[in-house]
Amino acid sequence: MISSLLGLFEETHHSHFDEHGYVVLGRLLSGGELSDLRRRTDDLMMGRVTIPGVAFQLDGKGDNYGKLEKRTFGPSEHTLDYRRIDELHNDPLYLSYMQHPVFRQLTRRYIGEDVSIFRSMFMNKPASGGTELPWHQDVGEGWGLDTTPATTVWTALDDATVESGCMQIAPGSHKLGILNARHFVSEKDQAKYCTPDKVIDLEVEAGEAVLIHNLTIHRSGLNTTDEPRRALSVAYMDAATRNTRNGDPFPIIFGKDALRPPVE
Repeated sequence: MISSLLGLFEETHHSHFDEHGYVVLGRLLSGGELSDLRRRTDDLMMGRVTIPGVAFQLDGKGDNYGKLEKRTFGPSEHTLDYRRIDELHNDPLYLSYMQHPVFRQLTRRYIGEDVSIFRSMFMNKPASGGTELPWHQDVGEGWGLDTTPATTVWTALDDATVESGCMQIAPGSHKLGILNARHFVSEKDQAKYCTPDKVIDLEVEAGEAVLIHNLTIHRSGLNTTDEPRRALSVAYMDAATRNTRNGDPFPIIFGKDALRPPVE
């Protein structure tokens, strides 16, 4: 994996993240690497490649987020219309990218030496569709965590534009703390914090990554183009974090006992 940003991520970048709750990291995937990840994702959805432990959710096709399809282990049908694919740290190709040197650099600063991941998921807005994602923060009672992760890296596998349903964020909103323990932002808070003058369209090019604070309020709309809008989202957190339901740890991505891609 290329690491052109390594050593160039200066204090100004950290200051931007601390102030605004996000910072664009730039292009971290070469053209060949980008093609490999796109191909792998298509192969997973079409059943040409099977990775144990990977979960799939079909796209709901519309603005009713509350009626999404249930997740299945393995594709329930062979189609490119999956909304998300979870547990991608089980895939050696995706795992290799999740352990990019730049992400190691960032997690050392914001988390520490031993780092786990809460989720590692592919997100998709299929051509001329997708599911509208309401205003929310990436935290909630249903997450089952004894601490709240603060750092997510979102990587575009296609150009993310207004037309294709790019993220919209409210810069600086991470400073508000947790607004609603149940994930979504109330209409009252939307009227206060998500007005057009306080929101930006986060357009990025394919291969670019963005560091986002988990408490930053964000949403995304539908894809009105004839191409998919695909991305990878990985939430990094302290390896000491435990599942509140059973006390189990989460997959270690950096540090002692970190996952290692198999040697081919």
